[in-house]
Amino acid sequence: MSDFLFLEYPKCSTCQKARQWLENNNLPFTSRHIVENCPSAGELRLWIARSGRPATKFFNTSGLKYKALNLKERLPQLTEEEQIALLASDGMLIKRPLLIGENIVLSGFRPAEWESLKI
Repeated sequence: MSDFLFLEYPKCSTCQKARQWLENNNLPFTSRHIVENCPSAGELRLWIARSGRPATKFFNTSGLKYKALNLKERLPQLTEEEQIALLASDGMLIKRPLLIGENIVLSGFRPAEWESLKI
């Protein structure tokens, strides 16, 4: 099994729980600070396609930046490319943590969903 790419914001309590879960389950991962090393539009485009979910599901809807930019109202009018460009502009807009594997892309931490990784 190859390493997972784990995109996190270290101060985020959900990211801390997810990191602890990965460590407790001995899953190999490479950590990346989602703000200091924000995903590129190309990476996001690939991950969104691999996830099978719309770009809107990758936004951190509870974040201050999301609310300040009034994205709840604005996102429906934006194309997917515009949404991806917005996500790539600021790691704080991205729902975290993100866990990227060969055939899997998980956003947010739901332990039941992550259980399938232990196979």
